[in-house]
Amino acid sequence: MHLEVSHLYKEFSTKQGSLLALKNINLYVETGELVCVVGTSGSGKSTMLRLIAGLDMPTAGQIKVDGVPVTGPGSDRGMVFQKYTLYPWMKVAENVGFGLKLQGVAKWKRREVASYYLEVVGLSEFAQSYPKELSGGMKQRVAIARALASQPKILLMDEPFGALDVQTKETMQQFLLQVWQHTGTTILMITHDVEEAVFLSERIYVLTARPGTIQQELKIELSSNEFTDASGVRTYKIKRQPQFQDYVGEIRDLLSC
Repeated sequence: MHLEVSHLYKEFSTKQGSLLALKNINLYVETGELVCVVGTSGSGKSTMLRLIAGLDMPTAGQIKVDGVPVTGPGSDRGMVFQKYTLYPWMKVAENVGFGLKLQGVAKWKRREVASYYLEVVGLSEFAQSYPKELSGGMKQRVAIARALASQPKILLMDEPFGALDVQTKETMQQFLLQVWQHTGTTILMITHDVEEAVFLSERIYVLTARPGTIQQELKIELSSNEFTDASGVRTYKIKRQPQFQDYVGEIRDLLSC
């Protein structure tokens, strides 16, 4: 999988005139990477992700997945929003399999796939529950399982943990790393939370304020042997590293420019 965004611009028409939201965005994501884009409010983060998802079209520039230009939504890109966007009248397993239903996948196969991904996200026992019976963190796990069920080439995440309380957010960040390692899914995530980005990412793109443009790309290299769990996933102990705080400070300085 290779996602490439080249010379991307997005301009909106407003009553006050044209508004340039994104300017000359260039980035890439390779197979199996977990990459974050960090920016302040109004930097165009969500706009950029919507363009990559095909939910809106750029003013100029190009977005390609494996060399194929993005011209609209597609099953090669899964999307997870900050709000859970689950269908309240459907049970959890039905929500997870809904994308497959739209693709015409047989009912027995949808059940099989939904069962697998509910096990991946640790919610097998809630397959027959309704969304209203779940906590916020559990709902977001279902949303992630639904996105993964269609086996996209890349998972796009729009501040997926932004609406959660601090403790649940930290739990979900650890959970995302476990799912990423278990499934090998390629992930591009946007966030305004600098510590979240450093904790999760292999690489980080830092956006300027409007118009959003990439001012720096950072490769996150943390000595993690003593800060991982039995399966090799980073734990929160890694935040104790001076190097971790150095990355956080560097990014915050960039955002304040």
